[in-house]
Amino acid sequence: MNINIITLFPEIFEALDYGLLGQAIEREDIKINIFNLREHQINKHGQVDDKPYGGGQGMVLMAEPLEKSLNDIPTNSLGRVINLSPQGSLLNHQKANELSSLSAITIISGRYEGIDERFISQYVDEEISIGDFVLSGGEFAALSLIDSLSRFIPGVIGNKKSVDQDSLSQGFLKGPVFTRPENFNSESVPEVLLSGDHKKIQEWKDDQALIRTFKRRPELLKSVKLTKKQKKLLEDLASKRIL
Repeated sequence: MNINIITLFPEIFEALDYGLLGQAIEREDIKINIFNLREHQINKHGQVDDKPYGGGQGMVLMAEPLEKSLNDIPTNSLGRVINLSPQGSLLNHQKANELSSLSAITIISGRYEGIDERFISQYVDEEISIGDFVLSGGEFAALSLIDSLSRFIPGVIGNKKSVDQDSLSQGFLKGPVFTRPENFNSESVPEVLLSGDHKKIQEWKDDQALIRTFKRRPELLKSVKLTKKQKKLLEDLASKRIL
C-alpha cells in the first residue's frame, strides 16, 4: 500500500519507523511517501499560509502550495485524497479496515486554522476526524490513522488472530487481560483463566467483553447482533444483578 503524506513537518513521521509498523515499512508492505509543503512556498520567507478573508484568528494554509504538492504525486499513486479535519466523519474500526483495502491514499496534514476550502472542494475525496477534540496539527491524527489501518494489511501483524480479537473487531470492547504473577497486591487472576478449559475460558472472555462494553461504551451495542445468551446477560446487567 502506498501512503502519501503532505505535511509541514516531515520529521514527525519518523515515529513510523518503529515497532511492527516500522518493520512493515522496511519490508515494503507499506510505502510511506512524504511531501514537504514548504517546497512550494510562495516566497523566500517560506510562506504557505495567509490571513483568512473576512477576518478571524490564526492563519489558513493556501490552496496553491497544497495543489502543487498534490501534483508532485504520480496520478497512479495518488489514491483516495483524505483531509484530516474536525469536520470529517469519525474514524472507526470499519473505516480503518475499508481504507486498508485501497492500493493508495494521500493524507493532507493540515495546520493552523485549516486549509483553503477551495482546495478541499476541488481535490479532497473524504474528510476524517479521529475524535471530538482539537490537535495542533493533522500530523498526529495521520499517525493514528496510518497505525490503525496498517493492522489490517496482510503481513503487518504476524498473528492474524490478534487482529480478529482486537477491541471493536466484533463490535465489543476487549475484556480484561492478565499475565504473571498469579497474585499481585493481593489480587488474583480469575480462576477460570487458570483452569485449562478452553471453552469456559472463551465463554468468560466473551461475557467480559459484553459487560465491559455495556458499562463503558453502551452505544456500541446498538450496531451488534446479540445472541439470546448475550441478551439475557444484558438484562441482568440492566437490572443490576451483575455488578
